[in-house]
Amino acid sequence: MTSSLCAICREGFAPNESVVNANGVHWHQGCFVCVQCLQPFPEGLFFEHEGRKYCQEDYELLFAPICSGCGQYIIGRIFTHKNSKWHPKCFTCYICGDELNGGFVKYQGNPTCKPCAARARAAADSKYLCARCNHIIDTEHLTFKGEPYHPHHFDCFDCHRPLTHRAKELHSHLFCLPCYDTKEISVCAACKKPIEGRAVSAIDKKWHPEHFVCAHCEKPFAGERFYEHKGMAYCEPHYKKLFGDPCFYCCQSTHNAAEVSQFGKTWCEEHFLCHGCDAVLKSSSVKFLEVDLQPFCKKCYGKLPEEYKKRLKKLFDLVEKRKEKSSKKR
Repeated sequence: MTSSLCAICREGFAPNESVVNANGVHWHQGCFVCVQCLQPFPEGLFFEHEGRKYCQEDYELLFAPICSGCGQYIIGRIFTHKNSKWHPKCFTCYICGDELNGGFVKYQGNPTCKPCAARARAAADSKYLCARCNHIIDTEHLTFKGEPYHPHHFDCFDCHRPLTHRAKELHSHLFCLPCYDTKEISVCAACKKPIEGRAVSAIDKKWHPEHFVCAHCEKPFAGERFYEHKGMAYCEPHYKKLFGDPCFYCCQSTHNAAEVSQFGKTWCEEHFLCHGCDAVLKSSSVKFLEVDLQPFCKKCYGKLPEEYKKRLKKLFDLVEKRKEKSSKKR
């Protein structure tokens, strides 16, 4: 080291002096400083420009470009577009926002990843873009899991023959029409698509639970009672509003028909039956009695256990007394 000289002051080094060595060049520690601010390099980190060494702050101020994306200085790899500089992570697709490290194309003058540019051009031409090859589909497309594809990318899951755009999806697989027709499947009466999970059976049809809705307000029944009218299902409020009270027996409208109203319920006249023997009670001459809000003819009522009839009589007398008290208070 005795023969070496400091690269700045051109003086030698003492025998036990600490020496800075950078790329085979030696400095006194006090001489190894930024040429701009003359301050030591923090943690020994420096940047070189035309053979001169700078601290990071001065190097950025003097020479580093500013990223057009984040507005910060760029140290290292730089992307250039339209005379602007970018960090690689800031140079992103104009449409999807992904980094453009894999290359880009211009779409409407903006940097765009190739898949997004292809989709945008396809949309502008009212065409589909294949979700597998990212090319425009010029012929009929095949839909799989909600995405458009060229049919030639797929084979039938059963027979392995090439598929056409008429292929059908079932249980996340694609089938040609002959193979699809061999499957025992239910089709939703509303959306006309296969039902793979839970289904609702009503009005001689199958439905996705979320598609079985009131024909008037379109709210799902979600297990609630519905009423049918001419092949359509209705919730109770709208059924009554549109067609009148439904018959308690057949659930059909009693609108413009003879009806019987008893116990807070409505029946078609021919459906007002004895709960015990199913005898029609529509005739005014036929006497009936009420048991648990159900009509009983006199004969069937007589067959009930005596103890049960006594309890019913006590309950009836108690209800009548309460009615009398409430009427007196008024």
